[in-house]
Amino acid sequence: MSKELQGASGQCLCGAVRFEINGTISSFHICYCSRCRHSTGSAHASNLFTNPENISWISGQDLIQRFELESAKSWAKQFCKICGSGVPYINRAGTRLVVPAGSLNENLQMAPDDRIFCEDRCTWVDNIPESPEFSTLPDKF
Repeated sequence: MSKELQGASGQCLCGAVRFEINGTISSFHICYCSRCRHSTGSAHASNLFTNPENISWISGQDLIQRFELESAKSWAKQFCKICGSGVPYINRAGTRLVVPAGSLNENLQMAPDDRIFCEDRCTWVDNIPESPEFSTLPDKF
């Protein structure tokens, strides 16, 4: 599996913020910490880490809002002001670009390197493999 992204496009949900990633991904983490769970509203965050110069903003950079949790040493997030979707951001140390994996348009051809803060994982995550699968929203909804 290549850890190179060349011309990988990404965007927020409404499409106002668009970007492209070119370069080596240094790591790909699935994070179960409570901060990532609360900020995504999901079981975990899925983040790629690369060099800050590996992003080209196509549109909407002026529509990005940044939030830094003051009580945390390094936690931050950026999102589209219109739809609230997470978009890439440079970490607080200024050393890494953090790319929410789900913000990319392409299906990644790489597996996560690891899962971190596993002790904070929601217990229901362990039951996901036994859950029924559907290709679309089931009729019962």
